[in-house]
Amino acid sequence: MSDLKDILKQEFIKCATDPTHFMKKYCNIQHPKRGRINFQLYPFQEKIIHLWKENPYSIILKSRQLGISTLSAGYSLWLMTFYKDKNILCIATKQDTAKNLVTKVKFMYDNLPNWLKVQAEEKNKLALRLKNGSQIKAVSAASDAGRSEAVSLLIIDEAAFIDNVEEIWASAQQTLATGGGAIVLSTPYGTGNWFHRTWVEAEEENNDFLPIKLPWFVHPERDQAWRDKQDKLLGDPRLAAQECDCDFATSGDVVFYNEFIEFYEKTHLKEPLEKRGADRNLWIWEPCDYTRNYLVTADIARGDGQDYSTFQIIDIESNTQVGEYKGQIGTTEFGHLLVGIATEYNNALLAPENLNVGWSTIQTIIDRGYLNLYYSPKSGEIKSDSYFDQYTDTTNMVPGFTTSIKTRPILILKLQESISEQSITIRSRRLLEEMKVFIWKNGKAQAQSGYNDDLVMAMCMGQYLRDTAFKFKHQNEELSRSLLNNMTSYNHRYSGGYSSDINKNPFKIPNPYGKAGNNDIDVSWLL
Repeated sequence: MSDLKDILKQEFIKCATDPTHFMKKYCNIQHPKRGRINFQLYPFQEKIIHLWKENPYSIILKSRQLGISTLSAGYSLWLMTFYKDKNILCIATKQDTAKNLVTKVKFMYDNLPNWLKVQAEEKNKLALRLKNGSQIKAVSAASDAGRSEAVSLLIIDEAAFIDNVEEIWASAQQTLATGGGAIVLSTPYGTGNWFHRTWVEAEEENNDFLPIKLPWFVHPERDQAWRDKQDKLLGDPRLAAQECDCDFATSGDVVFYNEFIEFYEKTHLKEPLEKRGADRNLWIWEPCDYTRNYLVTADIARGDGQDYSTFQIIDIESNTQVGEYKGQIGTTEFGHLLVGIATEYNNALLAPENLNVGWSTIQTIIDRGYLNLYYSPKSGEIKSDSYFDQYTDTTNMVPGFTTSIKTRPILILKLQESISEQSITIRSRRLLEEMKVFIWKNGKAQAQSGYNDDLVMAMCMGQYLRDTAFKFKHQNEELSRSLLNNMTSYNHRYSGGYSSDINKNPFKIPNPYGKAGNNDIDVSWLL
């Protein structure tokens, strides 16, 4: 009997000092096909356990189906069993997801031998609390999650997919600062989010996290044939790269694919020829060529918040970005700046956005008497006939560019097309950086939390106007040219006598584009 007690004592000590021994020998897991089995750790999983033990903060960039969530459940149970008053909090995108980890802990706990098992005082779907004061609890990703908790270990599962993870992390900092730790794990989901920023900072050793990267091939039972199969199973090589390769660049609901952005970084990106202004935020790449036409599109902000007022200067013919501004400036001052730059660039067509605070800027432009100001139809929809109302009947038009629920997706699509077809020349690093964090979120294209999209939207407007308004203008010029050509064929000489058409107005000609019938055009205005 004494020998058995000694054996158990030695085994208890070994489990307490080595979590991998504890998990491999005494923890059971539920296999989807084989049911309850012993948790036989792979070599890479054993290494992760030792890294967790030695480093209180770790961030894991992982492939799918590597069993890391199950591993963190086993590690949590080890802490709860051999340490007093360990408070472990698991946070995930949904409460059910967080609950799954607690369920794994409870399953392992229920199957421990009695001599290892600490008596439970509370056990339910969302929590397990032991008599030694240690517990694990699951919560959903609310912004105040962990604020009132004295957390020993914070586990954030699929952190890249949690919208308000920055607030969660900030609320948990006070309790973690007293000696706690954190395990943050996720597959990648685009760049620019908190998980991506924290990972990059960890790689650069600018925070306390130990970066652990786990691509698909760390699993000993996977080969290239398995990886090739994932492309077919997931139906999209980009999604497979996200789920298997730990590739930030191809992950997430990005609007502009990384390979296109990389193309511009390698080919057209260049430093400005000059940086103007007290803030040096007006960047110029090409001076005005007065034989060319330009377009200036502007996105307007209050000037005292987190957003920026921006404009893009575009060479219409070559579709080249020749200038750009991004700064926090008052709306009136921004109006003066726009008039100045549009006048400098050959009296460019000036199209400031007219939503909200944009009216203050537009009023300044009108007060300055700038003539080549863009007008939008009150309906918000640009057509060839409504475009020319600004030259004839402005009662149906409003000054500035109107961005609406209908037009916004079209604006973004136009820039997508220009980027993918490489028909636009982009010079600005600032613009490309904004494009990297411009994502689809809840069905709407917008900047990721904590970033701006002001330069992107100004360029979207530019591509949209270049492809619509100027196309309509070109069509009108062609029509006028055809009318003038037709006039020459009706300019007959008369040598006396009377004609049966003596009462016909000589300044009316048939409309070659109209329907048959009384559809003549009066061209007397040409005289």
